[in-house]
Amino acid sequence: MEYRTLPHGGEKIGVIGLGMAGIHQADARETETMVREALDAGVNVMDFIPSEASAFEGYLRALSGANRQRAMLQVHIGAEYTTGKYGWTTDAKLAAAEFEKRLSDLGTDYADFGFIHCIDEDADFDKIMNGGIWDYAQRRKADGTIRHLAFSTHTTSIARKFLATEAFDWAMFSINPMYDYTNESTYGKGEASDRATLYREFEAAGVGVSVMKAFAGGQLLDATQSPFSQALTREQCIAYALDKPGVTCVLPGVRGLEDLHDVLSYLDASPEQRDYSIIGEFAPPSDKGACVYCNHCQPCPVGIPIGLANKYYDLARLGDELAVDHYRNLEHRASECVQCGHCDTRCPFGCKQSNRMAEIAEYFGV
Repeated sequence: MEYRTLPHGGEKIGVIGLGMAGIHQADARETETMVREALDAGVNVMDFIPSEASAFEGYLRALSGANRQRAMLQVHIGAEYTTGKYGWTTDAKLAAAEFEKRLSDLGTDYADFGFIHCIDEDADFDKIMNGGIWDYAQRRKADGTIRHLAFSTHTTSIARKFLATEAFDWAMFSINPMYDYTNESTYGKGEASDRATLYREFEAAGVGVSVMKAFAGGQLLDATQSPFSQALTREQCIAYALDKPGVTCVLPGVRGLEDLHDVLSYLDASPEQRDYSIIGEFAPPSDKGACVYCNHCQPCPVGIPIGLANKYYDLARLGDELAVDHYRNLEHRASECVQCGHCDTRCPFGCKQSNRMAEIAEYFGV
């Protein structure tokens, strides 16, 4: 497993986590085996929101006893199962009761990540902030029932409203090239450039992102369903999401052992298998010329980490002082660029990196 550090808290987070919406398609025995195998592989972030309550049995057995300490669980305030199937609510009393029932089911007295669940509209944001859910979440955070306060949304403007509270350590957001470069889905709300800016705002705020819908519900894995008419691989989609600022881990949806093995194959994938530069052919003209930190321009003849230099520059312009320090601690900086043009010829997004290096060097002055 590869690990990243949670900005607020310092916990080590495996870059591959588990989304559980489809786990009801496996029986309890397979679910238990899958969760245990995932833990043994170093997976330590798991969502706790299956589509049907029947999926809980194997999940709970696998996370009993000492295994509870091996997993960081995302538990949602607003997900409810009163009918036996997943439902969504902004009713504070019901949301709180269902949240506490999930903890009771698990035999635990805390959630590693307590989520304000799936808020996409302004009216729903206003309701949870003024209708009791926000107050409840803050109380549970204060008494230790919630270790890290979190939110999930598909909407850039709502994400910014949550970030403005400065109360959150963690967020779920949908990231994939389909949502970033098309208007094909209601789950990918926001213009590409605005979404890219939001990713940098997550990082500048120190809010870790767990990525949902990395495969766009499987559409990106199937040429007949993809808006690009070409299939991408799981490895490419995961790498794409992990390269975005702020992203700590990706939570692909799993339906059983086969899916688990498929997503864990990312850890053994070669750089060539992870290379998603073909996406540059899909990006609309309006999004050309922007660095997406894919590092397809590497290797730089003088050793400049071009993707990192770009990311720290973009973050520094948002006021992130840590990004300035990170840039200055690089072994090789943009000022060392010899203007050979190697990166310009390799960039699949048409970014003129040689010009960009001069701009970055001037900005930082080192």
